[in-house]
Amino acid sequence: MAKAQKSFVCQNCGNTTTRWAGKCDACGEWNTIIEEAPRENLPKGVSGGKGGRKIEFVDLKGASAPPPRRSTTIAELDRVCGGGLVAGSVILVGGDPGIGKSTLLLQATGLLAANSVCVYVTGEEAVDQVRLRAQRLGLGDAKVALASATNVRDIVASLEAGAAPDVVVIDSIQTMFSDSTDSAPGTVTQVRTCAHELVRVAKKRGFTLFLVGHVTKEGTLAGPRVLEHMVDTVLYFEGERGHQFRILRAVKNRFGATDEIGVFEMTDAGLKEVLNPSALFLAERRGNVSGSCVFAGLEGSRPVLVEIQALVAPTSPGQARRAVVGWDSARLGMIVAVLEARCGLAFGSTDIYLNVAGGLRIQEPAADLAVAAALVSALTGNPVPAGAVVFGEIGLSGEVRAVSQRDLRLKEAAKLGFQQAWIPRPPRTDKAPRASETKSGFAIKDIGHVQDVVSQFTAAKEKRS
Repeated sequence: MAKAQKSFVCQNCGNTTTRWAGKCDACGEWNTIIEEAPRENLPKGVSGGKGGRKIEFVDLKGASAPPPRRSTTIAELDRVCGGGLVAGSVILVGGDPGIGKSTLLLQATGLLAANSVCVYVTGEEAVDQVRLRAQRLGLGDAKVALASATNVRDIVASLEAGAAPDVVVIDSIQTMFSDSTDSAPGTVTQVRTCAHELVRVAKKRGFTLFLVGHVTKEGTLAGPRVLEHMVDTVLYFEGERGHQFRILRAVKNRFGATDEIGVFEMTDAGLKEVLNPSALFLAERRGNVSGSCVFAGLEGSRPVLVEIQALVAPTSPGQARRAVVGWDSARLGMIVAVLEARCGLAFGSTDIYLNVAGGLRIQEPAADLAVAAALVSALTGNPVPAGAVVFGEIGLSGEVRAVSQRDLRLKEAAKLGFQQAWIPRPPRTDKAPRASETKSGFAIKDIGHVQDVVSQFTAAKEKRS
């Protein structure tokens, strides 16, 4: 019998080699290669030693009804999941340590337990620790089946015995291990094997499965990327330690829209959902302050108004500093370069600090115009009008391009009492009615070039002098 060949697997990218090395040739990471037991060799062309069966093909046209949804009674969680939980779906929840992943899922299962059968399996904590958290959240009497286990074989056997539950939480997938794989818990092979077994039993029995995942120092989910492909929904729980706000963001959803967000507030009694995040993000805003601008953004299908703050200060001799919180630092450099090249402004001898108030991270390019307005306001010392919202994308030639869902953004701004908007000019092919025509009393300034923004502050300075 031929001797089994050793296998070495990179724990960062999953690349397999025949010998150990200090550096992975695929991803370039150091000290991530670990020896793992080889899989059993099967005959060529044979899967599992048995012949396959013929599968049935159907047409795209069908009369399938949309999947039924189960509400968690937490509106923000239901929104991010696409309207509720789908039976047989697998949801992966990732986030920094202590951000509130376990708290959110314990609250959800505690509320669902009133009308559903819920199972909570923890591999990181003891049963008494989870009970103490449940009592703090006011869910001490919830009928949640609780267990502390890490062996996937035992967990699968328990879930397959008796009546199928409705919702199952595994906290966390990195602590689970399968005795069929000779490697430590948390390695690529263990995470892949354990996730495959749990997903299989969830699809077979038709219950909703929540998997809690750890994140790396770069903010990505630990383990193989195949884990995100195996599940139906991937949710990231974000937030700054200095803020009480938490953002639940969907980056993948087979049963709903991606980039939807749910906003929560961390309190002593657990996570409290925020139904109107725009009002919350702008609650501490001070009007008539230079460097402050309100951006009308769009997160998924939800319009959100946030305050963008900029500070321009003289720098000491040497390289100027650029510090960004909540936005892309590379895009800030592009906006500064456009303002210098197309508008003649000088930022080279100044430090620039940019912050998105409230801990929200903005990813859409529609924030370009609001950032430019905040920078020019900070440089000139003239504030943006207190009742104005700004949005638009800036090109390298300085032109301001239209963005999607213009009327939806303006409707949210009008609801919060704003009376003015600096927005891009509509494209020539746009036959839809202007927002100014559909919303009386809302003043709109068309911005075709970034120089138009600079002119607004120049005119304000001349008028003041």
